[in-house]
Amino acid sequence: MGTIKLAIERPYPKQIEFFKSKARYTAYGGARGGGKSWAARMKAVLLCFNYPGIQILLLRRTLKDLRDNHVIPLQKLLRTESDTKFATYKVQEKEFLFANGSRLVLGYCDNESDVLQYQGQAYDVIFMEEATQFTEFMFQTLTESNRSSGLCKVKFSPRMYLTCNPGGVGHMWFKRLFIDRNYINKERPEDYVFIQSLVYENKYLMENDADYVRVLENLPEDRRKAMLYGDWDIFEGQYFNEFSREIHVIDPFSIPEHWKRYAAFDYGLDMFACLWIARDTEGKAYIYREIHEPNKIISEAAQLFKENTTEKLEYVYAPRDLWNRRQETGKSVADIFYENGIDLTRTSVDRVDGWLATKEWLKVFQTRDEETGQEKKDSNLKIFRNCINLIKNLPQVQIDEKNPSDVATEPHYLTHICDALRYFCVNFTNPAEEPKSKEEEYKEQKAYRDMQNYINYGVG
Repeated sequence: MGTIKLAIERPYPKQIEFFKSKARYTAYGGARGGGKSWAARMKAVLLCFNYPGIQILLLRRTLKDLRDNHVIPLQKLLRTESDTKFATYKVQEKEFLFANGSRLVLGYCDNESDVLQYQGQAYDVIFMEEATQFTEFMFQTLTESNRSSGLCKVKFSPRMYLTCNPGGVGHMWFKRLFIDRNYINKERPEDYVFIQSLVYENKYLMENDADYVRVLENLPEDRRKAMLYGDWDIFEGQYFNEFSREIHVIDPFSIPEHWKRYAAFDYGLDMFACLWIARDTEGKAYIYREIHEPNKIISEAAQLFKENTTEKLEYVYAPRDLWNRRQETGKSVADIFYENGIDLTRTSVDRVDGWLATKEWLKVFQTRDEETGQEKKDSNLKIFRNCINLIKNLPQVQIDEKNPSDVATEPHYLTHICDALRYFCVNFTNPAEEPKSKEEEYKEQKAYRDMQNYINYGVG
């Protein structure tokens, strides 16, 4: 059999730069119309041809996106007019097998649990298409599978290629690594390369679809900055766009004794998330301590709370559902906390009211610095730098597509600590009811326990 030639379109300069990159992690794109999917698809195919036996995984977030952007185009690309196949497509496995032993696997990760199917496997190359649609957990889990497969017949260093636009649930981790270049632990700057690509560099689109370019140019300002110019400071879909590390995050300081202090928490077996908050004499709130611990049964969570609380608290806010009795014990979460010496106060669970109250607390306003007389930006909510989970998760939560006034519930792991903040904020803007005194809470708890004793044992 003679040589078979595969004819492809000529890439433009930024795509060539992407094709040549051998960095450990290469990201490409940053705006709409930059030819990202084509570049990722062609790069994967060229690697399969040039490195016999190489094992490649190409991912999109959803099955539909995978089919429309890669499965169908690859099936057309890898079959000649004479029906000769460059690679055989296995429908069930969603993979292309090349004659030289190379394999291109196509996959998707609709939910975070989907990424676990790739654990224990080895891929020389992993492509994450529209990477900012993937959570940080997905990305980190995939890096564990990006290692030498042992099947590539020539020397090859494992690597990952990512394409994306600003926005999406993965915006913050991607921006930290590739745009801000803020590295932690053993991350190395030389491992991360970002290649910015704009629609104006896409010669095909500019010549054949000028209307698409005009659509991008006519978008609202914030979205236009992100989609047309690749502005990573604009986070499409971000719920708390008021949040600013420069304004809201501060160094810890010793809190004056006379300031009132509170706590608020969200509890589930998957996560116990708690915040401690102090209010100064002007009404500003300072979040100064947090707990963010998974896999704590109720009594363990209560004990952890006690161990971290040495100050007097005005109220400990918790959502109403924690007063629901559990079938297995006949007790509520609030009961068990009370038995551990912790009085809880019900707070509103209205999501929209709570989130809007939180936005009010985060609102940035102009003020004057008393020492310098200069105008500066300020907020009524400050977060101590040691509250790392709140600082990390708060700017990542997304707008719910079905209800723009609400926060999206996925990825769920982001929402626990934000819920705890919501339970505090709503009580000082739109409380569902007046907080009960300690005596009223005690009487209500006692009446409930007396009723349960009567039902269960016939005694009051």
